[in-house]
Amino acid sequence: MKKIMNRPNQIVGEMLSGFEHAYPDRIRSIEGTGVVVRADAPVQGKVGLVSGGGSGHEPAHAGYVGPGMLDAAVAGEVFTSPTPDQILEAIKAVDSGRGVLCIVKNYTGDVLNFEMAAELAAAEGIETAHVVVNDDVAVEDSTHTSGRRGIAGTVFVHKAAGAKAEEMASLQEVKETAEQVIRGVRSMGVALTPCTLPEAGNPSFTLETDEIEIGIGIHGEPGTERIRLKTAAELTRLLADNILSDLPFQAENRVAVLVNGMGGHPLDGTVRR
Repeated sequence: MKKIMNRPNQIVGEMLSGFEHAYPDRIRSIEGTGVVVRADAPVQGKVGLVSGGGSGHEPAHAGYVGPGMLDAAVAGEVFTSPTPDQILEAIKAVDSGRGVLCIVKNYTGDVLNFEMAAELAAAEGIETAHVVVNDDVAVEDSTHTSGRRGIAGTVFVHKAAGAKAEEMASLQEVKETAEQVIRGVRSMGVALTPCTLPEAGNPSFTLETDEIEIGIGIHGEPGTERIRLKTAAELTRLLADNILSDLPFQAENRVAVLVNGMGGHPLDGTVRR
């Protein structure tokens, strides 16, 4: 593995510090917590939005903090759920008295820790609600999950719920908007190469040079099958067929499409050196 870093065990803190220094007019971090909040938080009269999870998925979720999206993001260690205490700090930082909605991807650690943080917030008089995103059509009841995993579709939930909150809607209205998006979003992934955790230094699994894994999870959890590399058109059809068959789409339906290269594939499909 070749990565430009200082010390692997400090990579999350240094990453957040650099982010804050780059955009001091937009975000601020709460030292020692892994929490990034919008610079003007808490926004008076507005429901706060908090999301987060393990690091290693940047720009999710810190990159989505700002007007019209999240009020705070909580960064755990790489591929590790943030702790309830971290999440509580985020909730407290964005609470303006209108309540806080937590947007959680469906991984067991994330769900449990966000629920525990909500109980701690309630003890301090802060009203919270939460939604769980489970957009992955590939695998049900997989490693780290009960039910479908939450993956890239979470971005749509951030955006829709964030826009609703910006209209000064109630906590219940913002939650209902998020739930409506969750009901209508579907995703599926494919891996060309394995991931490598900074402290491990070695790939978490292996793929042959002409092999890809269909339906893999964002932490390298197993997908549905390994197949030989296909053309872009063939692969698009395979993924789209699984997504479209999971909801009763009609020809006249309007949809929004997110194509996520996960940082490893340029938009035009060419290789840059």
